[in-house]
Amino acid sequence: MQSSWLCRPTFTGQSGSDSMAQSTQDAMTVETLVAADAAIPFAVPTSRWDDAHAATLSPAELLLYRSNLLGSDLTVTNFGGGNTSAKLTQTDPLSGAAVEVLWVKGSGGDIGSMKLDGFATLYQEKLLGLEAHYAGPDDDDKMVGYLPHCTFNLNGRAASIDTPLHSLLPFAHVDHVHPDAIIALAASSGGEAATQEIWGGKIGWLPWKRPGYTLGVMLRDYVRANPQVEGVMLAGHGIICWADSAKACYEHTVQLIADAANYLNAKLASKPAFGGQKVAPNPDRAAIAADLMPRLRGFMTGARRKLGHWSDDAEALEFAGSVQFERLAALGTSCPDHFLRTKIAPLTLDPARLQDDAYLAGKIADYRAMYAAYYERCKRANSPAMRDSNPVVVLVPGVGRITFATDKTTARLAGEFYGNAINVMRGAEAIGEYIALDEQEAFDIEYWLLEEAKLQRMPAPKPMVGKIALVTGGAGGIGAATAARFLREGACVVLADRDATAAEDVRAGFAKQYGKDMVRAVACDVTDEAQVQAAFAYAAREFGGLDILVANAGIASSAPIEQTTLELWDRNFDVLAQGYFLTAKHAWGLLKRMKEQGGTSVVFIGSKNAVAAAAGASAYASAKAAANHLARCLALEGAPEGIRVNVVNPDAVIKGSKIWDGDWRKERAASNKIDAGEELEAHYRNRSMLKRDVLPEDIAEAAYWLGSEASAKSTGNMINVDAGNVQAFTR
Repeated sequence: MQSSWLCRPTFTGQSGSDSMAQSTQDAMTVETLVAADAAIPFAVPTSRWDDAHAATLSPAELLLYRSNLLGSDLTVTNFGGGNTSAKLTQTDPLSGAAVEVLWVKGSGGDIGSMKLDGFATLYQEKLLGLEAHYAGPDDDDKMVGYLPHCTFNLNGRAASIDTPLHSLLPFAHVDHVHPDAIIALAASSGGEAATQEIWGGKIGWLPWKRPGYTLGVMLRDYVRANPQVEGVMLAGHGIICWADSAKACYEHTVQLIADAANYLNAKLASKPAFGGQKVAPNPDRAAIAADLMPRLRGFMTGARRKLGHWSDDAEALEFAGSVQFERLAALGTSCPDHFLRTKIAPLTLDPARLQDDAYLAGKIADYRAMYAAYYERCKRANSPAMRDSNPVVVLVPGVGRITFATDKTTARLAGEFYGNAINVMRGAEAIGEYIALDEQEAFDIEYWLLEEAKLQRMPAPKPMVGKIALVTGGAGGIGAATAARFLREGACVVLADRDATAAEDVRAGFAKQYGKDMVRAVACDVTDEAQVQAAFAYAAREFGGLDILVANAGIASSAPIEQTTLELWDRNFDVLAQGYFLTAKHAWGLLKRMKEQGGTSVVFIGSKNAVAAAAGASAYASAKAAANHLARCLALEGAPEGIRVNVVNPDAVIKGSKIWDGDWRKERAASNKIDAGEELEAHYRNRSMLKRDVLPEDIAEAAYWLGSEASAKSTGNMINVDAGNVQAFTR
């Protein structure tokens, strides 16, 4: 195994990929590794410090550079984890005197992606003076309230609860990280002995203590009593170390992680991980996940729908298929960073019973009951109300790890954090027994009043958060505009289009604007049933199911009846009638799954020509009319299942439309005996009652309304978006 391997990135399978193609090579790597019954090694980091670049940076910029280097390396820390600091001399804006200022990562930031404004800045002298207000461990929460009073230069970035770990130590540069190799030592019964064996007394050991001021005092006092130590292992949640310069601190941190990884890899080489493999990776796991995730999602109750993330990485397959799987999974996670993302324990499923809906519903109900009992056992007089009791992590031998949350990013991160937890358990078991968080400690972290206050400060979610939409013809003008409208309100969107390159280009643009977790693209010709079926399986696998289908993929043709060939007639019906039928048919099962969560929506993008006769376009108009009537039929079938079906009828959407960029524009211009340029646009604009252009965004607005809860009591309806056309009046 190469020392440069990054456990999670190296073995990532198809899930969550920005590409529409599955990486067969990665999948083969997973299969081969797990089949070999060899433990996955810990990644061994190396220094990436660039002296030439560092020489151009200010002291504060050096802290940021060091932080970004550490945080962007998944061998060093996980997303949002760890914190860094530097004590810098600055000019006090009030007195003009030189003062020592603690720059420390602020609350809720990520050291890998943060900017300079992500640091809290505090007067170091004032921070040291806070100890006068500290009377013991019961004051931890109170001490957090004093931190804002130490703010330097009116910096609005809130200081984190780990600030005392940095302020109470006398060192200029301090790193606190919790990579997998370090937590594996910190969460093992053999961890303290291993720490002594690896570093020979240069790294100390402190027993578990929840983060806060008391831990800072314990750490400060330990270092005073043991001046030879160059860092301290904090049982359960990481390592803290220091140095006199930014570079020395960075390289010290990286070397400590490398030492731990090398030590654990030597131990893992002598025995199979987790007692060896019992269940091999299922070669059909992608299809199983696509079938399973919507069913699980449909059984999860709550104020908002869940979004799913599936991972079949080597960690998940190795762990879920192992002999010790059930024992270790029941213990839950150890590091607070892991636990806050993954809940008290995962839900485990029997791979032989995944087709049994009663079994799945019962397992989720049992989990909710377990969680409620845990809350009742551990709650305190001032505990916040019980939160969502559904499982976050679902583990299936042979299939992998599925995670659910109210937004896709949180679901993905929960999966990644549980991947970290698996790595921790593997290493911890290699040198002793894995030690999870005590149940009461876990509860006190999950329902910490400071954590609750942070949750309450978060902005209200957008109205479509938790919803999944699939838009056919997603790379076209109306399709892309519709996707953008749903994305803007927080929905996740799958762009399905026969032009894979165009779909990927649109996806990439949306990913930059709305975030990579929000949007996917898939190649899909709606006339090919296999491709349609695969597209919905992809949506289920990537997001967990479906809430909204916008059937939009289309073509247009114009020809007098004598010149309308059977091929042209069939082509229109293949795309505009059969294509809508196939997409509705294969969406139906996914949509039905959400009946108990408030129902779902199908929106057909029709045409004015579906209700108003058009000379010279009989094939197109007839096919559109067929699709509109199909929508009415489906509205009847869908109502008992909570599926609403409605139609938007556009007219003359010329600007931004791919259809009007082709022969259709020339054909309609010829039919009306006018120029195909601006004269054609003026013709359609002036033909309308309101004398206005109809744009893709106008159609998107109607599609969004019909897909949203604002139209929850509308089905079987048609909305004309045509600037007014008396021929198309529906009544």
